[in-house]
Amino acid sequence: MTVGRGAAARAAADLAELRATDRVVDVGCGPGTAVREAGRRGTPAIGIDPSPGMVRLAWRITRWTHSDGARFIEGSAESLPLVAGRATVLWALSSVHHWEDLARGLAEALRVLAPQGRLLLVERSVAPGANGHVTHGLTESEADRLVQAVEAAGFTHVCREAHQAGRRNLVIVTATAPATIRSVGRGPTQGGA
Repeated sequence: MTVGRGAAARAAADLAELRATDRVVDVGCGPGTAVREAGRRGTPAIGIDPSPGMVRLAWRITRWTHSDGARFIEGSAESLPLVAGRATVLWALSSVHHWEDLARGLAEALRVLAPQGRLLLVERSVAPGANGHVTHGLTESEADRLVQAVEAAGFTHVCREAHQAGRRNLVIVTATAPATIRSVGRGPTQGGA
């Protein structure tokens, strides 16, 4: 389950150009690989996952590897248990295709990000008609729809690119929260960021 995630985590951290002053949120963090990668780079990060089992696993691996700067909380993309406007980077690696409501998830990302915060959505590139596990990702047309949804959510500087990470071909959508973010409600306030 954690095999193969390191290359995507490193790619996301490189593309985000992480700084020690950043505050990262990883939506759909799974076993926490990308959260720990941010921590290795001196950037505090919090992982959010809807599965209590994944949150427990992420904590166990983090303790076992003595990783600093990593925290994990149970929650979903559509209802992030975080304070509004505190994250400077929000990424989702191989999890967007699992979101139940893309528009709500993007609205939550915008709520949690500080003005001019950076969004990175990383998915495996998959062929139309693929079967089984290799369907976990986005086809070209699904990637086009994701770009349109990010733009419709109010993000600026939306960009889509292809990237190679290990043996995986990735689709990466990056965007920036506007300099002035409209009020979309305060949302949950636990957890910080």
